[in-house]
Amino acid sequence: MGDQSGGQGGMPALLRVAMAAAAVGCLLIYNSVDAAPAQTAAPAAVGASSPAAAAPAPAAAPAAPTPAARAAPVLARSAPTRLRIPQIGVNAPFTELKLDAQGALNAPAPDDKNLVGWYGGGPTPGERGSAVVAGHVDTTKGPAVFLLLRLLLPGNPVEVTRADGTVAVFTVDSVQTFPKDAFPDAKVYGPTDDAQLRLITCGGTYDRKRKDYLDNVVVFAHLQSSRKA
Repeated sequence: MGDQSGGQGGMPALLRVAMAAAAVGCLLIYNSVDAAPAQTAAPAAVGASSPAAAAPAPAAAPAAPTPAARAAPVLARSAPTRLRIPQIGVNAPFTELKLDAQGALNAPAPDDKNLVGWYGGGPTPGERGSAVVAGHVDTTKGPAVFLLLRLLLPGNPVEVTRADGTVAVFTVDSVQTFPKDAFPDAKVYGPTDDAQLRLITCGGTYDRKRKDYLDNVVVFAHLQSSRKA
């Protein structure tokens, strides 16, 4: 992947993130709570994942950045340490997520209600490309960090504190829900000319037989600015 700034927008990043796209769907299949959502008032978001679908074919490298894209802020690679989303009360530490021997993305600890995971094989939040952050909606101990993720609105801020002492400030562009069996991998994980963030969790109906939620909630956001922590 490389550690240089702006090195995550091309083909290698897509290939690696595509692997996570195929694997991250396993998160909830093995870690979902085998029960209905704890709160009937907000049943639409659970877990930390995307669909268990085959990895998409490698896409062509993006076209040369437009002047507007070149002007967008891009930060050097630095691991995230804390996620803050004031509108939904999120203030959580990060753990790095990796692929296991079978190519599945390891989930955040299933018994930790306030923990988010970042896919370490992709861009770091603030780096060029689509940084992937996953969080559970509920755990065996009850509602979890991304329970209210679906309630975010365009324009809401998302702040990621990083190991290099900077805070990457993202702005929400949209919140979308996709069926896990028809997940748009290229749209969510594909390369970008600027620094983007994807916050992913489960949503929709909970299938007791499958012990999983049928949909994924995805927040699309772009890097707006940065500041010293």
